[in-house]
Amino acid sequence: MAKIRGIEFEENLHNAMGLEFYNLSHRFGYQSPNWPYFEDVKIERIHYMAKSGVLSQRITTSMHNTTHIDAPAHVVQGTPFIDEVPLPHFFGSGIVVSIPKKKWEPITYDDMEKAAGKIVRPRDVVIVNTGWHHQYEDSEDYFCRAPGFVKSAGEWFVEKQVKVVGHDTQANDHPLATAIGPQRNGPLHPHLAEEYKEWSGGRDWKDDFPEWEPVHRILFNNGILGIENVGGDLDKVTGRRCTFAFFPWNWDRGDGCIIRLVAMIDPKGSYRIESGETFA
Repeated sequence: MAKIRGIEFEENLHNAMGLEFYNLSHRFGYQSPNWPYFEDVKIERIHYMAKSGVLSQRITTSMHNTTHIDAPAHVVQGTPFIDEVPLPHFFGSGIVVSIPKKKWEPITYDDMEKAAGKIVRPRDVVIVNTGWHHQYEDSEDYFCRAPGFVKSAGEWFVEKQVKVVGHDTQANDHPLATAIGPQRNGPLHPHLAEEYKEWSGGRDWKDDFPEWEPVHRILFNNGILGIENVGGDLDKVTGRRCTFAFFPWNWDRGDGCIIRLVAMIDPKGSYRIESGETFA
């Protein structure tokens, strides 16, 4: 048992169920690292102990902050909002694979096939560890210079009938296929154009990233959800098959939702979900 502020709680790895729980979410709160054109998180104490003898807080935030899941409606008009996605899409078995990547490197079909082609199963949750979660902070490097999925990776997920995709980078697409680069509503950071040209050996970012968020659109048009900014204990479950839970709010017409992504492992294989038997 772990004692926290005087109260005892069962621990993540030692509990009556015999399960291991791993947090794969970054912390949410005051000055959370934020995507470059979103308003900052605001947290206000509207009641607190000295004033009211109770703590109540009011939060103003985008749902695309910290570890979160996108609804298809976030990018593709006429597709489901978060409350319309069936509950099984927020729970299931899957894998965490390691695909180490550096600045602006693409994650391709071949990368996915090499890392997971022999182990992925239809309807799996697939989470990719690039190592970039160690860079998670309020910085240009994390949000603007991250590696990312390119179109062929999105096609791999569809081919393998994956249910949900998660990753430890800032978006379901390479950052330069978003408004950070030359795409729709961008560039938010025009100074990166020359930096990319030097990094790439003279190529124009508009030629290398001709489409706006193609991976988002491939995933969402095929009923595959995407979890962005995975972090926490990700390294501890990399290379393992786990069960995942990541339920969002039942938010009417929601475009996505901040989640607590949790990986669960049953070392003894003895825990079972209740059968639903009735009782008097």
